[in-house]
Order: sequence, then C-alpha cells, then structure tokens
Amino acid sequence: MGLSTEEPAPDFAGLRVFAFESRMAVETVSLIERFGGRAAVVPAMREVPLQDNHAAFEFAARLLSGKIDLAIFLTGVGVRELFRVMETRYTREQLVKALAGVVTVARGPKPVAALRELGLAARLTIPEPNTWREILSSLSKSVQLDAKRVAVQEYGISNHDLIAGLEARGALVFEVPVYRWSLPEERGPLRTAACAIAKGEADVVLFTSSAQVTNLIQLADAAGVGPEIRRRMREIVVGSIGPVCSQELRTHGIEPDFEPAHPKLGHLIKEAAARGAKILQQKRSQRAAIIEVRQPGDATANRIESSLLAEHPLMRACRREPVPYTPIWLMRQAGRYLPQYRRVRDRHPFLEMCRQPDLAAEVTVTTVERLGVDAAIIFADILLPLLPMGVGLKYEGGDGPMIERPVRTEADVQNLLDVPVAESLGFVAEAIRIVRRALSKRTPLIGFAGAPFTLASYLVEGGSSRQYQATKTLMYTDPPVWHQIMELLARITAEYLKLQVEAGADVLQLFDSWVGSLGPDDYRRFVLPYTRRVIAAMPPGVPVIHFGTVTGTLLELMREAGGDVIGLDWRVDLAEAWHRLGYDIGVQGNLDPVALFAEIPEIKRRAREILDRAGGRPGLIFNLGHGILPETPVDHVIALVDMVHEMSAR
Repeated sequence: MGLSTEEPAPDFAGLRVFAFESRMAVETVSLIERFGGRAAVVPAMREVPLQDNHAAFEFAARLLSGKIDLAIFLTGVGVRELFRVMETRYTREQLVKALAGVVTVARGPKPVAALRELGLAARLTIPEPNTWREILSSLSKSVQLDAKRVAVQEYGISNHDLIAGLEARGALVFEVPVYRWSLPEERGPLRTAACAIAKGEADVVLFTSSAQVTNLIQLADAAGVGPEIRRRMREIVVGSIGPVCSQELRTHGIEPDFEPAHPKLGHLIKEAAARGAKILQQKRSQRAAIIEVRQPGDATANRIESSLLAEHPLMRACRREPVPYTPIWLMRQAGRYLPQYRRVRDRHPFLEMCRQPDLAAEVTVTTVERLGVDAAIIFADILLPLLPMGVGLKYEGGDGPMIERPVRTEADVQNLLDVPVAESLGFVAEAIRIVRRALSKRTPLIGFAGAPFTLASYLVEGGSSRQYQATKTLMYTDPPVWHQIMELLARITAEYLKLQVEAGADVLQLFDSWVGSLGPDDYRRFVLPYTRRVIAAMPPGVPVIHFGTVTGTLLELMREAGGDVIGLDWRVDLAEAWHRLGYDIGVQGNLDPVALFAEIPEIKRRAREILDRAGGRPGLIFNLGHGILPETPVDHVIALVDMVHEMSAR
C-alpha cells in the first residue's frame, strides 16, 4: 500500500485536506501545506489522565515486590503518565531499578524514547505496523509466556485482542490503564468539520487513530449529518494510519483508500499527497459511471445495478439508507411449521438435508416463494463446522445436537482435527450457488454461521445447557485452553463465512445464540476479541448482522465487536436498544415468536408497535426475536410479512 517509484512527486495540488490531530496539529498543518494542500486540522480527541489511578499504584507495588516478569508499554505518553502517578508514592530511582530487572517491551519508537528518558532500554521493540498482532508474534518468538506475570500499560481503551492473545499463551495478565480518550473540551470546531465534510467541502480526510474516527462519527450523528458524512466518505480520499484505525473506519461503514507504508504521520501525509489526486479522480469517474448507468433505457447499466442487488430494500436497510418499505425475513423461516419443509424432512434426516445441496437449496427457495419475505437464508445449521473436527457431533431427534467427545482440556484441543473449510463444508457453498441461480438477483441471500462463543459452548458442554457450568468453569480455571479453542473457532468461522460469500451470499448473519449467559466483564475478556476478529475478516461491502439472545446487558459490547446491524431479541425494547447502540448502526427484530400464535389483529398491533419504536429511521430490518416455533400457523406468518410491508410503505 506504500509509494512506488512510478508514483508522482507528493503534491496535493490545492486539494482540501482534513485531519484530526491534537498533539501534532501544528506539524500536520505545516506538512499538508508544504505538499500543496489546503489544510483543515481539527482536534478530534484528548487524553484525560485517570483520577485515583489504583491500577498504577498496584503496578508499582507488584513491580517493587518482584511480582512482574514482563511489562508491555504501548505509548510514550502512557509511560510518562504512569511514572508521574507512581512517583507521587515512590522514588523514580526505586521504580527504574525494579523495572530494569524485568523484560520491557515497547510497541514502537515513542515508548522506546520515553523509556530512554528514564535511563532504560527496551528489551524488545515491536516492528511496524505495531499492532497487537505484531506484539504477540514478536513475544512468541522471543519469550516463553506460560505462567509469566505480564503487565500491559493500556491507552484510551483496553486492547481485548492483545489481552486474549497473551492469556491464550498462558500469561497471567495485569492491565494498567493510564488515561482515557475523550472528546475535545471545545467541540465546536469538530462539529463544524463534520458538517463541512457532509456538505462536500473536503477532498481528503486523514485519520491517525481509531479514537478520531469514533469521535468524528459520534459528533456527526449528534449533528444529524452521520448518514451524509458516510456517503461523502465514499466519494473522497480516506487515509488511515494503520490496521486498527482502518478496522474502526470499516465498523462505521467507511472503507479506507490506503494505509501508508510506515504507520507514521509524515508518511500518511506524504502518501496522501502523492496518491490523493489519482484516487479522487478514480472515485469521481466511478461515481459518474454509476450515475450514467442509472439513466432510464440503459439496459446494460440496469443489469449491472441489479446484479449487485444494491437497491434492494434489505441491502439499503443494512446501509441505513431510506427504503420504500421495511424489509422483513424471519429466523428459521424454513422450518417444521411449513408443509413444504415437512414433506422433504419426512424423507430425509436433518443432516442429510444440510449435506445434500439440492435439498438445502429446495427448502431455501420454496420458503421465500411461499412467504414473500425479502431475503432467503441458506438452509444449514450453526454447528456444521464442528462436524469435521472429530468430536462426534450427532443430531439425536428431540434431544438436539450432542457432542460425544466434549473438549475440556488442552489434550482435547490438541486432538481436534484441522478443518479444511472449503473441502469439508463445500456442500454449503454448492447449495448457495444453486439458490443464487434460482433466485437470480431478485432476492438477497443470507449466509450464516454460529459465533465462536456459541460453538465453543457446544464443544465444552457436549450439548445444550441451562447454566453453562462446564463452559464457565473452563474459562475461569484454564483461560489458556479457552483462548486456544476460541482462536481456532474464530479462524474456522471466518473462513466458513468467506466461503459463503464467494459462493454468492449477499449478507451474513453471525448467531451468538448462547452469549446471553455471560455478564459484560466475561464477554469483554473471553468473547469480544474473537467475535470482532471474525467480523473484521469479512469482505468489504458485505453487510454483517450480529445477533444474540438475552443480550440486554451486552448490546454496547456487541456493537464494539462489530456488525452493520445488531439483531435484538424480544426481551428488549427496540427504541431503547437502538438509542443505546447509536443510530449509526442498523437493528433487526424483534417480535416475540410466540406472538404469531395470537389472532391476526393482535399480531398486527404488536408489529405496529415495533415499527413505531423504530421511529421511521432508516436501518430497521423486521424479524422475530428468535426463530419461528414448529407449531406456528403458516397463514399468520404470511399475514405478518404482508402487514409489515403494508404498514411501513412510504
């Protein structure tokens, strides 16, 4: 993604360049103007030291008593602030002497410089682009982490991926937060910048941290220009300092155009100057072509547009764009309540239906045609990725799926068979291809998978559970084994979902059906890094619906994990949940499945309540709060689909 020798000399040529630096604002303006740009540099964040930082004092106490083996320093500012706090109780000489006796790890040149100011040399310096991945990779090559007491100096927010990766390698992790990120004290300039970008007054925007992205979008949404700023970002040049910042941009539906060869401010600006004009010209040419193909009478253009299903109400809802009516599909819409499904099911066992692409495709397509829903969802099961792992997965009649050989020890993990996803689960991809051909491009097709936690729970419990005792016991008593299981399942799930996209899935849903058994702290530590890893690995432009049940206490964390749309179960109020999540993300739900057993007028009343709670805001996909129940009257399901379309028509 860096500069090549064939690229022109850096020159913005008068482009309007927005950046959001705080500490380096003056230098940023100078560099942009040196390369011929018109600079608008507005601080988007500030670092606020923590008051009464007990973790800092605890770190000092452990350090001085020899209870720290390795210390990871993530920022230069954090090193200095940490010492400032500790020196209110201890002398610098004491602290430096103790720190010299442990393995010190610096994420990059800034913490290296801060340690040098203290007279310390970092034992290990992390290479670019200095993300948590490089930290874990470097440590794995240099240090035996098992049973090591590791302190991590954090910045802004906790890096859950790093903590999980350290624990997966057997480390005993102690987190040391030093400061938090916040909006600038004076927010007017940032609000003005957001409105200017939304009005089309920017050609290039540059981000040097994920917090800048978060705060800009937060203020843009508060100012009512969130959707417009996202649209404008698709038309201008978006530069990102590195992978973490890019991931945050994608979380908000913004695809960065480039990352610099080196994750430094100067390189970001220089490469933007060298590449900005060309990228902008390409984007404008593409936009002109799209406008041209939308003209009436251009059959080729219409085929191009329809081939992408870009304007289907469900796809537009995933992008939180206005729709002619609220799209609706239903979880478990191809199920035992349908006569068409039962006729197939009476002749074939469930697993055979999943494994035979023609049967899976048949029940998928006939369901869409029978119900008139706005999306097909491929007929499959969330546990299919466990089949080739050698754990003895069986579907036992009314008892549900059973695992003959549960996974509860490190030896059990080592015995799991490697899953060649394309070979082992290719029957799902083939079913998707058949459905895609049958539906043409009239209807979006949803692919899906179980989230890592829900799959892990089945593996550990051996089947369904009420208390999840075995799962939680493993998390609490042997975190390294738990993290190994989750790392494996996150990789397999991501590959499985990408296989479905390659076969023709337009949208993906990640089912975390059992995650509501956890409290926020356990979700943050044991689940979030892996769910986020799966969602972040999805191809750009493919919407992801992130669904869980009993997740009223986890909604904000689920949003942090990722997804374009958050699925809500019936136990939460849709209006309240959407307010908590923020209106820059879509929601799906959330009629109680049992409501479909009521009389038609009552179903209509409840459906109307959900639509009213959405307030007409773009981004709603109507669904149930969980799957359709087996005895549900078919005519009630069809009536629900029709009434949602009718009541929401605009």
